Amino acid sequence: MSDPTESTDRRIKKSKAALKHALIKLMQKQPFREISITDIVKLADLNRGTFYKHYQYKEDLFNEIIDDVIQDLVTSYREPYQGKEIFEVSHMPSSAIRIFEHVYQHAAFYTLAVTSEASSSFQQMICNVLRDLALQDLNEIFPTHINRELFASYQAHAIFGMIIEWIHQEFRHSTGYMAEELFKIINYKPATVVYHSTQREPAAQYVQKNGMTLE
Repeated sequence: MSDPTESTDRRIKKSKAALKHALIKLMQKQPFREISITDIVKLADLNRGTFYKHYQYKEDLFNEIIDDVIQDLVTSYREPYQGKEIFEVSHMPSSAIRIFEHVYQHAAFYTLAVTSEASSSFQQMICNVLRDLALQDLNEIFPTHINRELFASYQAHAIFGMIIEWIHQEFRHSTGYMAEELFKIINYKPATVVYHSTQREPAAQYVQKNGMTLE
């Protein structure tokens, strides 16, 4: 005999998932302020009563989407070292890196975070989470001669830079490939590098060629 509570929980999860999916899809086409609750429930194929069982405002729904993504981001980031007393980055297999699987699972949200009108605030939020996780969990990996806050911020923005490029390439590479490339970058320790300078084109010419405007 099925458990009524379990059935109810499944229905709630299904309804919430449909509402979240609908809101993200709508935000890919129009600004958040222009989206109505009627728009959301219509696309989710639910009624307004179902919406109001779980949320009071559309902002509540969106905040829950963000909470879901952040919680899963934290879990995926911590996956390689969770429960380990000693964590050696150089001995970590690339398959232990789960952050790209997380991004792919939430591809619609991350695409929105990169391409929407509020992209800068989304990106800063994600980078802040990555920065704070490094500072809280991985204190001992920071070089003693480098400012730890700056180093953590550098790492966070570097990882998110990879995510942005992956999104711009429409997830062309697999999650495993992205994890392997991040692993290579983390463990890359260049010796003394000599750069050969060549004559570069003038800045104005470069800007014009690349479709930019020079103020």
